[in-house]
Order: sequence, then C-alpha cells, then structure tokens
Amino acid sequence: MSRPTERPADFVDDLSVVPTPDTLWFVVNRDKVLLTSAGTLPSTFDPQHALPLGRYAGRPVFAVPFDGKAPEGIEWVSLRQCFGLLTDELSGLAGLAVQLVEFGRTHQFCGVCGTPTAPASGGRSRACPKCGQTVYPRVAPAVIMLIWRGQGTDTEFLLAHGPRQAAGMFTTLAGFVEPSETLEAAVRREVLEEVGVRVQNVHYQFSQPWPFPHSLMLAFRAEYAGGEIVPQAGEIEEAHWFSVLNLPQLPPAFTASRRLIDEYLRELKL
Repeated sequence: MSRPTERPADFVDDLSVVPTPDTLWFVVNRDKVLLTSAGTLPSTFDPQHALPLGRYAGRPVFAVPFDGKAPEGIEWVSLRQCFGLLTDELSGLAGLAVQLVEFGRTHQFCGVCGTPTAPASGGRSRACPKCGQTVYPRVAPAVIMLIWRGQGTDTEFLLAHGPRQAAGMFTTLAGFVEPSETLEAAVRREVLEEVGVRVQNVHYQFSQPWPFPHSLMLAFRAEYAGGEIVPQAGEIEEAHWFSVLNLPQLPPAFTASRRLIDEYLRELKL
C-alpha cells in the first residue's frame, strides 16, 4: 500500500486516456477536492476542461479545474481531509491532481513575454507559442530532520512547536533548500537558524511527496553537536528536548515527521 501523499505504485502516466463510465474524477479548486457526502469521488463530471492524468487499476484518471458552486450532495473537502476519507492510493492521486491544476492556474501566461501558454505536446509542461519558453510543474525540495542525542532509552529528540501547528503538538524541524546548497548543508543551516544548535552525522532516511502545494520532503537524522536552544522568532514558538520515553503529542501518521520518529523508536524497540 502506498503512503497517502504519493501516487500509487501501479499508477500509469497516460495522457491519451479518454473518459469512460468508470473514470476517476478529481474536481479541484485550489487545495480542495469535491467529494460526495459519503466521502467518495463524483461518479461523473463535465470533461470539457479536464486534464488527463493516467490510469489507475485500469480506470482513466482526470483532474478537473472547477471554481463553481458544488453540486447538490457534493462538497469541497481540503486535501488534508482527503487523507482520512479516501484510500491511501486515491489520496495520493488527489495530491497529484491538486498540484497539476494549481500549476496550470499559476502558469497561464509566459513569465518572459506575457503571452498565454498552452500545454506542450507529450508531457505535463506548458509552452509559450511566441518565445518558446517552456515551464514544468514545480517541485520544491525541502529537508525535514529528526535531531537526537543520547543512547538507548536515554535518547532525546529535539522537537518544536510552530504557530501553524495544533495546540500541544510538537514536530521535527523542516525548511526549504536554497539555491547552490546541498541537502546536508540545508539541514545544518535550518537547524541553526530555527533553534540555534549545531548538528553532525547528517544521514538521509527517505523521501516523501508533500502536495502543500508542491514540495518533496527529504528526511534526515542529525546528531546534536552543541549549542543551547534559542527558538527563531516568528517561526518557532517552543522547542525542547523530549525523552523517547515521554514524548509529546506528535503529528499524524501520514507525515514525514511522524515516520522519522516512529522508525527511530522501532530501532530502539520502543
């Protein structure tokens, strides 16, 4: 089974698909998707402006940009809410649909000469018919890191609470990679900026798509190397060392942050 933020392993890119009675319709407005009151996708929709995504389990998959009123019996649901309503596989496809619809909305005109763009042939890019400029769906790399110190059951994690997180929830640190920066350098810089401590032994763990709206999370572990915690004003409200035997409220299971924590705890047999 796939994780709910990534496309299913058996999804096939196929931009030549045509609608059929069993089409999967992902109707999108910004970060919202239309679902029925039963938490399912609409069974049919106007395909006039639909974007072909591919095939999943033999069924055509389309994304439909739509900013009108939701039809009766259907409502707008945020992409995050989809993770609790749709299967992991359909949630991953919902993320793909949201990202590609948003790409089309934000790249309607050429950034070089201002001419309206059009879908390029043979891919998901958009091209300018006047100057030839071609743009591709944006993917922004971001690092997310679990900072640790100690050994065995004496291990501690450095976790933080930010202004956009639920009350009482603490999570790992994260930040975007800057131009001409390695991933390891981004980990060290972000940790120093956000909580004022230094890290060493930076090790890559896994990656995870994060469609809010277009990130690729690259997860690391990093060992504490020194310094006192000083939260960055405006970014971090609280940051503390927590014993692995007494952790605070953590992010949901589908997040890269929670996966980093859970995998380390399993290695500690906790």
